[in-house]
Amino acid sequence: MLQVQDVSLRFGDKKLFEDVNVKFTPGNCYGLIGANGAGKSTFLKVLSGELDSQSGHVSLAKDARMAVLKQDHYAYETEQVLEVVMMGYERLYEVRKEKDEIYMKPDFSDEDGMRAAELEGEFAEMNGYEAESDAAVLLQGLGIDDSKHYLTMAELTESDKVKVLLAQALFGTPEVLLLDEPTNGLDIEAIHWLEDFLIQYQNTVIVVSHDRHFLNNVCTHIADLDFGKIQIYIGNYDFWYESSQFALKMAQERNKKKEEQIEDLKSFIARFSANASKSKQATSRKKLLDKIDLEDIKPSSRKYPYIAFKPEREIGNDLLQVENLSKTIDGKTYLKDVSFTLRPGDKVALAGPNEQAKTVLMQILAGELEPDSGTYKWGITTSQSYFPKDNSHHFSGSEGSLIEWLRQYSPEDQSETFIRGFLGRMLFSGEEAKKNPSVLSGGEKVRCMLSKMMLSGANVLLLDEPTNHLDLEAITALNNGLIEFKGSLIFATHDHQFNQSLANRIIEIKDEGVYDKEMTYDEYIEERVKSASV
Repeated sequence: MLQVQDVSLRFGDKKLFEDVNVKFTPGNCYGLIGANGAGKSTFLKVLSGELDSQSGHVSLAKDARMAVLKQDHYAYETEQVLEVVMMGYERLYEVRKEKDEIYMKPDFSDEDGMRAAELEGEFAEMNGYEAESDAAVLLQGLGIDDSKHYLTMAELTESDKVKVLLAQALFGTPEVLLLDEPTNGLDIEAIHWLEDFLIQYQNTVIVVSHDRHFLNNVCTHIADLDFGKIQIYIGNYDFWYESSQFALKMAQERNKKKEEQIEDLKSFIARFSANASKSKQATSRKKLLDKIDLEDIKPSSRKYPYIAFKPEREIGNDLLQVENLSKTIDGKTYLKDVSFTLRPGDKVALAGPNEQAKTVLMQILAGELEPDSGTYKWGITTSQSYFPKDNSHHFSGSEGSLIEWLRQYSPEDQSETFIRGFLGRMLFSGEEAKKNPSVLSGGEKVRCMLSKMMLSGANVLLLDEPTNHLDLEAITALNNGLIEFKGSLIFATHDHQFNQSLANRIIEIKDEGVYDKEMTYDEYIEERVKSASV
């Protein structure tokens, strides 16, 4: 068991945690959530000992081992891949190294023999003789085939380095596993494998992730970091979100009879228990949910931006026709003979491993890039608004306040009161609206770009990785806003729930042409996983 007692931490005048008391128990996976800047990654560093708290302490059961997903992708450039994975179990790796050095001695003594025997015993207790095969299994599961196991890390691609460091953290079945954004940089198959691995994991897992689908699949509990405290809630992220909204509604209806509230709670829990019974963690999660009391559910202090896209006109008969688009940049071909026709109402998720190809297609359709060959034609009743992956050029060199920045994108010369109200709904209230655009954080810039798109009144939205830099609250609000959007979408994102809840069509950009099919994202994933296992 991992126990946190009276932990407090401040940076200057900023309080991150104060008198945090919480227990993390074996067999559970905790999703650590909190607004951007709340201190989630910092709390993981306190748990791991990388950072000292100013008061209180963290205690781990005797002889228990903790593993942390490392973030430095260049820390092991000269090391072999398989060796890097085994370094995750530090004591096992030290024992292995020491006994190998003893056996290599030219003047092997009796003392060396005794020491080697001690090490062999300890090595066997740690399952050291299966270490290489266990490490290989982890790598294979994450998509690193045998041909790469003896390469150096420097010879791997960035995405493969991410997988090796993840395998390192998982290696040797640590009693406590700390994972900070483990799905970043992973492909679909690797995420699917990791979900299955964590669902079956018998020890304690604490994970920080902006991937709601991942949190929903693997988490038995949510650890909510709010107001400098951590509160543990039973269930996955969706259950936490819905229950916090449910509690807020109850708080607003204080005069409602408690008996009615209890009946509402029972109905609410039953709905989620039914969903839980379909998951791979069915039995334990359903039992936990069934034990929840009315007092266990509390409203959240989280603030959600108000995101609503309202098209000024309906799309007519024609939406978009693309014929044989091709584009090569600096000698690299990103698009080759890409053709498809979209109909009004289509909400298209762009898929495929080539991220830049999706961006290039978006840039062409938004009129920011010319194709080398081929044509595209928007319907005459359509109007487009584009969210670029890189929005820096919209803010660099900007003068004045956010009010002035946003007003330039208003179709009419709106009053300051109107713009302030609009910014307030996007969580830029009071003095926040007077900020200079050039000093905004990544998440703030994204919220500004979404405000710009909402003001446009466009009936077609092109969104290239819109969830980057957003916290879970903003992601949820954006997702809900796009579900309600009456126009058409073309979007690219790694957010599984986004893809599944929005797309009625998947277009995968391949080396030559496209794979285009009306289907849900889950159906597309199922096809991908099946083909990968063949």
